[in-house]
Amino acid sequence: MRPVPLWLLVTLQGAVSAASLVVEIVAGRMLAPYVGMSLYTWTSIIAVVLAGFSAGHWWGGRLAERPLDRALAATGWALLGAAVTTALAGMALRATAVPVLSLFPHPVSGITALTVSAFFLPSLFAGIPAPVLTQVSLSGTDRQGHALGAMFAAGAVGAIAGTLLAGFVFISWLGSAWTLATVTLVYLAGALLCFLLARRAIVIPGASATIIAALALFGATAPNPCTLESRYFCLRSIDVAADPTKPTRALVIDHLVQGISAEDAPTTMFTDHAAMLDALARLRAPQPDFSSFFIGGGNYALPRSFATRGLTQITVAEIDPAVTALAASDFWFDPATARILHEDARRALRNDPTQYDVIVGDAFTDTAVPQHLVTKEFFELVQTRLTPDGSYLMNVIDYADRLAAVGSLIATLQQVFPQIELWTEARRPEPGERVVMVIVAGKTPTPTDRFAVRSPDRTEFAALSQGFVDELAARSIPLTDDYAPIDRLVGARD
Repeated sequence: MRPVPLWLLVTLQGAVSAASLVVEIVAGRMLAPYVGMSLYTWTSIIAVVLAGFSAGHWWGGRLAERPLDRALAATGWALLGAAVTTALAGMALRATAVPVLSLFPHPVSGITALTVSAFFLPSLFAGIPAPVLTQVSLSGTDRQGHALGAMFAAGAVGAIAGTLLAGFVFISWLGSAWTLATVTLVYLAGALLCFLLARRAIVIPGASATIIAALALFGATAPNPCTLESRYFCLRSIDVAADPTKPTRALVIDHLVQGISAEDAPTTMFTDHAAMLDALARLRAPQPDFSSFFIGGGNYALPRSFATRGLTQITVAEIDPAVTALAASDFWFDPATARILHEDARRALRNDPTQYDVIVGDAFTDTAVPQHLVTKEFFELVQTRLTPDGSYLMNVIDYADRLAAVGSLIATLQQVFPQIELWTEARRPEPGERVVMVIVAGKTPTPTDRFAVRSPDRTEFAALSQGFVDELAARSIPLTDDYAPIDRLVGARD
């Protein structure tokens, strides 16, 4: 066969590499509605994708030993395989999520198995072309070092471009499904080019490409679990009203309900953690019109409640503008009632020396915990942004028979604040029960150790004994910016 121009091989290698990295980034977004977005999720994605690439490279190396025309034709079929498995990835994820997560209940094994079911094969097929294309580049020139360097560079540059395009352009503008459809078309174009270079008839591959393109279109137009895909999250607004005349909606971010609001009940909290945060903020406030800072907005149920009660000094640090927009459109929140900062809460507190009477940390979502918001260094920053009699309140989720995450948070907060309290529903939890709690940190104790509020039914909450709190802290590790294994600490006992 005639020598193939190096520029054409470099372009093809860069395009395939870019497409494969786009799929890797999209995998994180598509898994989020089922397993959330955590260290476990990204670790599983990277491991599975690299395993697929490795197997593909090995397979491609075997193909590269064939005559070049046959090797290129086989690469064309491999790219068709990449196209069809990419086109079907979303459908594979939806079809396997329930059985896989039921079979593998542990977070690590469940997330890994689900990732394998949807994204291993696209990575495997995408890994095949590199060795073949590199071998072709070396056969057509005496400057083999130049060709080898160009092919390796094309793979790296393509990977960088794919990562940037997925994160900054495709997902936010096209959404996950249409991004995968775009990648499918890239693979199809690469496959047809390989068949042309191999001087092979493309009637059968062309028909296959048409079918695969139809699958990609079908996958892209399939129902999307997200009401809105933002740069950060999969957002869902779900109608949960028992009475159609009393609109009530739940906000689901990735895979967890983050809040519930009713149109005609702005001061009623529908979750235990929100009810405790609302009541404790008012119980501990040093003045009637107290100032507040919220770490995370969610459905803005608490800021809406505060504003309804007449409070005027409300600041919310919500990193995702789409969350705020959805709260305004679907959850009856008026953005004019609060100062909203669309940036990371730690950065917001660091850059603004304003002090607040109450700082509310509402960023704890099961295993998806922002590590930088649970360390000693962050709590020291929080302490400097509180008024002399101010309080820091944070929700925390853990399991009754473990409480490792709660213990570490208390141990860390005790290094910064003189008074730490742990609040939860006033009842004995069942063994292994997932428990929602609120930690209170400040200078003085709350004026009561028990209260009852609507959540939405009237529920009694109580502070656990100081002895129990100290015992939890004594057997736990403090968290720092250097060492904060919060993902490992959260979860049921194995």
